[in-house]
Amino acid sequence: MPKTSNPRSLLRVAVDTGGTFTDCLAVIGGRMKMVKVFSTPDDPSRAIVEGIRKLAEPGQPVLVLHGTTVGTNTLLERKGARVAFVTTEGFEDSIEIGRQARPRLYDFFFDRIAPLVSSELRFGIPERIGPNGEIVKPLDPAAVRVLSANLREAAPDSIALSLLFSFANPVHERAVADVLSDLGLPISVSHRILPEFREYERASTVVVNAYLQPVMQRYLESLAKRVSELARVEAGDSSASAAAKQRSSVFVMQSSGGITSLDSAAREPVRTVLSGPAGGVVGAAAMARRSGFDRIIGFDMGGTSTDVALVDGTPRASTESEVAGLPVRVPMLDIHTVGAGGGSLARFDAAGALRVGPESAGADPGPICYGKGTQPTVTDANLILGRLQPQRFLGGDFQLDLERTRRVTAEWLKRAGSKLALERFAAGVIRVVNATMEKAIRVVSIERGYDPRDFALVAFGGAGGMHACELAQGLGIPHVIVPQYPGALSAFGILVSDVVKDYSRTVVWKINPDEGSPPPSRGDSRGNLRTHIEKVFRELESTARADLAAEGWAGRPLLERSVDLRYAGQGFELNIVSDKGHEISYVTGQFHSLHKQRYGYSRPAAEVEVVTLRLRARLPQDHVVAPSLPARRSRRNNEARIITAPVSFSGERAVKTQIIPRESMAPARRFSGPAIVTEYSATTVVPPGFKFHVDRAGNLIVEIR
Repeated sequence: MPKTSNPRSLLRVAVDTGGTFTDCLAVIGGRMKMVKVFSTPDDPSRAIVEGIRKLAEPGQPVLVLHGTTVGTNTLLERKGARVAFVTTEGFEDSIEIGRQARPRLYDFFFDRIAPLVSSELRFGIPERIGPNGEIVKPLDPAAVRVLSANLREAAPDSIALSLLFSFANPVHERAVADVLSDLGLPISVSHRILPEFREYERASTVVVNAYLQPVMQRYLESLAKRVSELARVEAGDSSASAAAKQRSSVFVMQSSGGITSLDSAAREPVRTVLSGPAGGVVGAAAMARRSGFDRIIGFDMGGTSTDVALVDGTPRASTESEVAGLPVRVPMLDIHTVGAGGGSLARFDAAGALRVGPESAGADPGPICYGKGTQPTVTDANLILGRLQPQRFLGGDFQLDLERTRRVTAEWLKRAGSKLALERFAAGVIRVVNATMEKAIRVVSIERGYDPRDFALVAFGGAGGMHACELAQGLGIPHVIVPQYPGALSAFGILVSDVVKDYSRTVVWKINPDEGSPPPSRGDSRGNLRTHIEKVFRELESTARADLAAEGWAGRPLLERSVDLRYAGQGFELNIVSDKGHEISYVTGQFHSLHKQRYGYSRPAAEVEVVTLRLRARLPQDHVVAPSLPARRSRRNNEARIITAPVSFSGERAVKTQIIPRESMAPARRFSGPAIVTEYSATTVVPPGFKFHVDRAGNLIVEIR
């Protein structure tokens, strides 16, 4: 943590804001303590403060590590800032022209996703930098002053500045940004956010950042104020509470799988659009590793959506992402999301076919069984089939209304003109949503050259455990892992995440058999390719150390290098970790192997290009306590609490099933399905014939037959 903080005096609380619940997790007395509260979509900070109040002592300073959905929701709902886009004259419409790619090739009625900046707020300025950094057309200071006046008259909320080839030479972009700073508006500058080639993707990323910046800045400042005020309100106006207020602080999870300071997140919110799901991937990998599994597929099924990610050893970030249909090229963990969650709404389409999602009941009104919903959801289907137990939801703190669910669902089916029996309808909902999620798992595994049978499925989120075994069986996955605190694993991942900063620079240099002649000159052209690569990496490392120091982070960062490579003539690249320094023969060999795995062939004799150099600076947070096993109840209470109930599996007739509290399961004791394993944050469904046990790490392991 920053040098100015004292971690021993702070309560570290990780917060993951979801569509239905907000999860808060903290280490208290060497054990994890978790609180789930209903999300408050109108102002997510209200639910966060409510959760913190249930964990912290009065007046105790709090350090909040936050995974936020504000950026994602702002993009999806198109409720961001009014942005002005400034670029090289003649390229004003590049963000609308895009790549001319049709998302649905044969859909004649598909509407293109509208750009975030309207045509009247796009401004061009006469200047030109060449691809090698040379000044082709000098910047006219008078034109910059005219631009500033036009922007003042247009009165945007923020500015996105992305000049052609500014990644090769940012001199013009710096000069324009200096003049526009007098307007007093937030400015997103491309050579600072994404110094990489491909002008459309770079411009899109910078526009997204500018679109989110005012919204995220207001939200994060409000959250920080609420957190700091919480100590004062709880403890009064004593000097002790004033000190607690000063030491309370907020840090934010990034999409790349690491945390950053509040100021950094407010300045570059584009790096936080998948912060909650990223925490889940980090947490899944950390918990599975404790059980001896390092090749996993993370399966996070929440109330609104399902996120899946493949981890082969360690979580890896990708720079080929889209959010709300817009290219975002900052590093993000490779997560595939589908609109399938516990709150996904069931419906019949015009042809009478059953559909589930992507629309969701959300936190308000929520599923029918929560008391206010009127349209059946996946959660309601699980309750009707007995896979959810009404009295054991959220540890008994919240009781599900089975009678209302059956009555309202039956009325809804009658209005829809369906004669399906309740149980048959519910089983159909489960099959449909499982098909959607199975397809998502295939996208991150089979479609990318991985065999899912070589991985374990780590199921988390409030609904993950209810569907994981059936999905694993369909895909041939041999093991399902349900970690401790599955409903709050994203919060756990945020809690144990490192401080991370990512840097990159596009170079486009050819690798020749003799390790290359000097690349095109943008200054000193002496030396071979290895020398030039080392020079750029050292510049990036110097920037990383300076940025971490400026934000007050203590410790020596781990500097991880990687390079984007491609065969000459290709349009896209593969990222290769350069963990053996800058040995060119090593990275090219890794590139050929990865290319063959991903695309089925390689060309070892072909010319290879180094396209972009990447650096990740990471500060490990090694003082986080690993979760201990929950305290077990006495044998007498265990026997009293293990009950049986009728449960339907795969639409078949209900069978007598054990309902087992997870805390009653002794480590290494083996059980057989059918069973429903209940706990505070989630429910796990184990079909008939499957073996399962809790291992020494506290994870629930199911062997798929």
